[in-house]
Amino acid sequence: MKNSVKDLFSAHSDIYAKYRPLYPQELFDFILEQVITKDKALDCGTGNGQAAGVLANFFKEVHATDISERQIANAVQKPNIHYHICSAEQTPFGDNTFDLITCATAVHWFNFERFFAEMKRVGKNNAVFACWAYNVLQTENQRVNSAINKFYSDKIYTYWDPERRHVDEAYKNIPLPFSELPTPGFATLLNWDLATLQGYLNTWSAVQHYIRLHGENPIDELITEIRSIAGANATLKVIFPIFMRLGIITK
Repeated sequence: MKNSVKDLFSAHSDIYAKYRPLYPQELFDFILEQVITKDKALDCGTGNGQAAGVLANFFKEVHATDISERQIANAVQKPNIHYHICSAEQTPFGDNTFDLITCATAVHWFNFERFFAEMKRVGKNNAVFACWAYNVLQTENQRVNSAINKFYSDKIYTYWDPERRHVDEAYKNIPLPFSELPTPGFATLLNWDLATLQGYLNTWSAVQHYIRLHGENPIDELITEIRSIAGANATLKVIFPIFMRLGIITK
């Protein structure tokens, strides 16, 4: 059974808020096209509130949950966003409350059976449920990609928590119990210098596990290698491919 109170991000919530990439507006536009009424939305495992901040532009009220008080302390603040420190599987909301429920790079940490039962309870009939995450970043420099992929598969892979496999499988094996709709692919496109790339890689929970166990940061060696390939002052075109699953809650 999954640990529904596993908190992997509080200890580095400041760099998480600073370096985690945003999601493209096209992704939200696609989700919003499916939503009938834009009254209340719920973002589960909100982290630093990236998705909640966007949803607040379209819904009267947005509620966002996370088990990490420190993550929420670093989260996007808007008048119509209400944050709650609680697990995604047990929320304080009434039945049939939400028109949209989202999980941005979070659902793989939850206990699926309990979580989806809770979402069916708090979601309205015909509410939309959408969860998404992104694959390992790529750049236009194939040698840099090879270095990052080798680091991911050979150096750091065993330090990920078991739930990470759902990301590697593009959420295909998560038992979504709602009426599923096909979704297009999305991508976040960025221009990053090496300092920003380094900051992002340090947000990986596997990297933080490695540091705690070995007392050294494996990213330092990787960045040195990338610097030798691309140059110390390089700006990299970074691509984050995004996958999504989306369903309609029916009662």
